[in-house]
Amino acid sequence: MDTFSRITGMVFGLAIVILGSCIPVTPAPTATAKAKPTQDATPLSSRVSLTAVSMREEGASPKYIITGQLPRLAGSEDDRVADFNNKAEKMMQEEIQYFRENVLAHMTSTPITSGSSFDAQYALVYQNNGIWALKFTFSGYADGAAHPFHYSLTLNYDLEQGKTLSLDDLFAADTAYLKTISSFCIAELSRRDIGFYGGFEQGAAPVEENYRNWNITRDGILITFDEYQVAPYAAGPQTVVVPYSELQSLINLNGPLVGR
Repeated sequence: MDTFSRITGMVFGLAIVILGSCIPVTPAPTATAKAKPTQDATPLSSRVSLTAVSMREEGASPKYIITGQLPRLAGSEDDRVADFNNKAEKMMQEEIQYFRENVLAHMTSTPITSGSSFDAQYALVYQNNGIWALKFTFSGYADGAAHPFHYSLTLNYDLEQGKTLSLDDLFAADTAYLKTISSFCIAELSRRDIGFYGGFEQGAAPVEENYRNWNITRDGILITFDEYQVAPYAAGPQTVVVPYSELQSLINLNGPLVGR
């Protein structure tokens, strides 16, 4: 079962039948047609706020603790808000389930150290013109391991359109945007003292999987590389902001970056 319940309801109207009487009555005046209610012209993003829902789960055999903060939009029952909340919850729950099946399932009932753990957090990276860009960070520890692990996932959501954005949505068709982004990231990573040219070059190659974690920001596209992807564990995860000035000629003029 999901940690956070989803409650849906249906409201049924009641029909009241008024029986006519034999006493003659004066005909009622013709009713004036009511104007149809107008839709709220206020952008949906201006009517909602981002809240955090905390969760905590513990177990003794094997010993473990799972904690997290789930992002949730509040202030509207619009279907687009529900879709955002469902996607954010699903993203977190899938990672927690992965931890259960691939870490906890292999732990012994007697802990080696202090037990296993998993924590899920998020940060709002950007919000403007209906765009909500969130970055999830996950950290965990398998009881007895040499060190903890960390990784990221991202969610870029157009609330006005009610859809998750892909990197393709940002750029014009048939442009080599991935090669441009990759070239910029490689140049930036090569200037850092992180051991990038120690066998990690393929982690920044222009392939879609390498650039799965991205966020729209005010200054450019934020790329997040998880630990071990472009540097050894000791160097930690790496981030690169690709400025919009580097991408200007590639941007989809009808896409979400226009008017950011």
